[in-house]
Formats: sequence, structure tokens, C-alpha cells
Amino acid sequence: MEYPIKEENGFKYIDQGKGDVLLLLHGLMGALSNWEHVVEEFAPNYRVIIPMLPLYELPLLTTGVKSLAKWVHKFIKFKKLEQVTLLGNSLGGHVGLVLTLSHPEDVKAMVLTGSSGLYENAFGGSFPRRESYEFIREKVAFTFYDPAIATKELVDDVFETVNDRNRVLRILTIAKSAIRHNMAKDLYKITIPVCLIWGRDDKVTPPDVGVEFHKLLPNSELNWVDKCGHAPMMEQPAEFNKYVSRFLDRVLLKK
Repeated sequence: MEYPIKEENGFKYIDQGKGDVLLLLHGLMGALSNWEHVVEEFAPNYRVIIPMLPLYELPLLTTGVKSLAKWVHKFIKFKKLEQVTLLGNSLGGHVGLVLTLSHPEDVKAMVLTGSSGLYENAFGGSFPRRESYEFIREKVAFTFYDPAIATKELVDDVFETVNDRNRVLRILTIAKSAIRHNMAKDLYKITIPVCLIWGRDDKVTPPDVGVEFHKLLPNSELNWVDKCGHAPMMEQPAEFNKYVSRFLDRVLLKK
């Protein structure tokens, strides 16, 4: 199912449903479509918004996790959103954490899945060899427990991205920014409810990362998804949505 992308004041985003706001933040190599099953599940009862992060539009010198968090804050203010629940995957989780530290008044609760911010093994620990389609296919498959999730369409998108000089420079800049911006010493300040949903077979942010987040975030719960890699909302959507629904029922007092 495809949802219309709205364009307004320089922002591109999907906005579906009504009610309490779920703000979904995609990862570095992610796309709006990564959240398709979440939108389908929650749009009937919530307002689900997915901004398209400006990974390739910000000035190179200022591109990084902090600048993306500032951009999301501007988006929240422009849309006049209040007390959102953030759902972030990979880089999106990291951006959500930075935003919550800077503007705790804007965020009521958070769901993190495969989030960076402590440790991540991007591209399997090696620089993306742009000319090799097979190499890119292997590295996209590395993201998932089931390599069949790495469809040709998904691999084609990543291959096109890493063969665009402008884009690959920004990807590497953001990835380095995320690695440098380790949040271990700051997470204790985030006291809102946080739901951690982790794939037991995540090779990018391994299970130990989920355990560490749970240890450092004072008001967190940790949920495991079996036979699942770095993107549970794509690979095991029913299980992922079950954990999110249970969490939302608790923190947003839904009946």
C-alpha cells in the first residue's frame, strides 16, 4: 500500500490517521516504505507521521546526527505537534534520542529498534564498494536474518544511492557522526518510557547493544524478536506491532 507524500515548507512527509501522534524516523539507508506495516496497523487509531529525513540536502559540513535532530524539531514545531511518541530505527532512533535530550517537552514516549547511539557495525564493517552490485546485495542482506527480505528493489535503491557521489559522501559523514556521538553518558537523563524492540540476530546493532540501552535508560523495557535482524518492523512486522501496541496501551492509557 502506498501513501501520498505531502510537501510543505520544504518538508516531505506521510501523514495518516488521527489521534495521538506517532512520529516515525527511518534509518540511514532506510525509506518511508520501511514503516509500511506500522502505518497499516496504527493509522486507524493514531496519527502516524513519517518525515523524510534530509540525509542528502543539508550542507555537508553540518550534516550529522545533531543537525538531523534539529531538523526534526523544526518539523515538530512547524506541524504544531505536541507530546509525540517517537519510533526510531537505526539512525532514526539515534536522532530521536538526541532530540529527546534537547527538547524533552516534545516527546511523551519512545520506541527504539536497532538504534545506533552506542555501537553499530555499518555495512558489515567495511567501506561500500560502489562498483560491485553483488557486494551491495550481500551487505543489504547482512541487515536481515532472512536474506530474502533484501529484494532486488531494495538492493537497487541502495546500489543507486552509494553510486551517487553526493549521496555517498553524506552517508559516510552521517555514519561517522553517529559513531562519534556515543550517548552512553547521557542516556540516564531520558526518563520517559522507552520500549526497546531488538532482533536477536541483529548484526548491525547486536543484541548486546539492546541490553546496554536497557541498562542505561532508566524507564525502559526490552523485547526480543526471534529470527530477526536489524529492522524488526520490516522482517517480523506482526511481532513488532504487538510489542508497540502493548506499549502504547500502557503509556498512552488507551482502552
